[in-house]
Amino acid sequence: MAAIDETHDIRRHSWVASANGQSEFPIQNLPLGVFSPAGGPPRGGIAIGDMIFDIAAALEAGLFAGEARSAAEAAAGAALNPLMALGAGPRAALRKRVSALLAADGAERTRIEPLAGRLLHRAAECTMQLPAAVQEFTDFFAGIHHARNGGRRRDPNNPLNPNYKYVPVAYHSRASSVRPSDVPVRRPCGQRKRPEDPAPSYGPCRKLDYELELAVWIGPGNAQGEPIAIAGAADHIFGLGLVNDWSARDVQQWESQPLGPFLGKNFASTVSPWIVTPEALAPFRVAQPPRPEGDPRPLPHLWDEADQREGAFDIALEAFISTEGLRAKGLPPHRMSASNTTDLYWTLAQLVAHHTSGGCNLRPGDLFGTGTISGPTREGYGSLMELSEDGARATTLASGETRTFLEDGDEVIFRAHCHRPGFAAIGFGECRARLI
Repeated sequence: MAAIDETHDIRRHSWVASANGQSEFPIQNLPLGVFSPAGGPPRGGIAIGDMIFDIAAALEAGLFAGEARSAAEAAAGAALNPLMALGAGPRAALRKRVSALLAADGAERTRIEPLAGRLLHRAAECTMQLPAAVQEFTDFFAGIHHARNGGRRRDPNNPLNPNYKYVPVAYHSRASSVRPSDVPVRRPCGQRKRPEDPAPSYGPCRKLDYELELAVWIGPGNAQGEPIAIAGAADHIFGLGLVNDWSARDVQQWESQPLGPFLGKNFASTVSPWIVTPEALAPFRVAQPPRPEGDPRPLPHLWDEADQREGAFDIALEAFISTEGLRAKGLPPHRMSASNTTDLYWTLAQLVAHHTSGGCNLRPGDLFGTGTISGPTREGYGSLMELSEDGARATTLASGETRTFLEDGDEVIFRAHCHRPGFAAIGFGECRARLI
């Protein structure tokens, strides 16, 4: 696992002024993404304050050598998959070198700062792209509070299926409909059937929902038939982001038996454009919360003592919606919920290990969704299905509007931040999209 080093020093500042004193993209973060400058093709970049560091331009300026150069060459193109395939060593070398280049007290500042016009682009003037070509998309169900809330509607006395505490439940979702933040989502159509309807009908989804999830980007893969051991599973994670797993609940409820989600889930998934690396997240690793008394110990292929000690992350999550009514009155987005990744029942390494335990091969650029991350109380519910109790309970917004499910024109915004005393706070950037 990544170690804490000088790149995490809270005293380190950048000569990029906008990076100092903020909790999103300070020099201690340096997340990776793919952007298009005005009139230019997509290329790899690193977020620093309100600017984007151009990896290709830095290569042309001869600013990299050795392992950092190999990583920069892999990251400079229109997708980060080549860098994902290289593993932790080159990725960490690239981050350390860029941190040194951007540091206010860096030995090369007098050489680098005059190149700022070539190296830096204003983020507001760029278009963010998908950070990688998504090979496969697997959506897990690792948020136990979300699973329990959904199960209560099926069986209040036994809300969790018997397998839930033994196996990280998941389904294979659709990679082709993954889109970056800020791309509008069209309300899907499908078959839906209310309990009082004698037969299903086809038409626009009536219960359009969001799901607040962590995005897990896979780095090096594995050969088919060769499972990834739990002890080394974290090494196959390239970084983390946010994902909105849009859900057509009425379509999902009608069609999902017996094989699970299909059209209710495959029409769109929105991911945040920046990938926060394990190196940036090193200060925010925590122990996996202990399982409640009486819960079974995971089977051997899912248990590792080191993973239990430091395989979880302390990441605060928030979900907001902005409506036409709120915007017309100049009101800010309404915060719907706040939860934390410590609410996950399984660690990310356990997700990787189980996914490959039957011989499935992962590839660089594969994407996992953790499943909706809900807290134990209503304030932390990460979907409208939970907040509205399937439409029975409305949320009143400051504009006077009410919501049970999303209406056309609504914009969903996810945010995430890490805080720890003695370290600089870092953020993930927004995952946002408007429903049309």
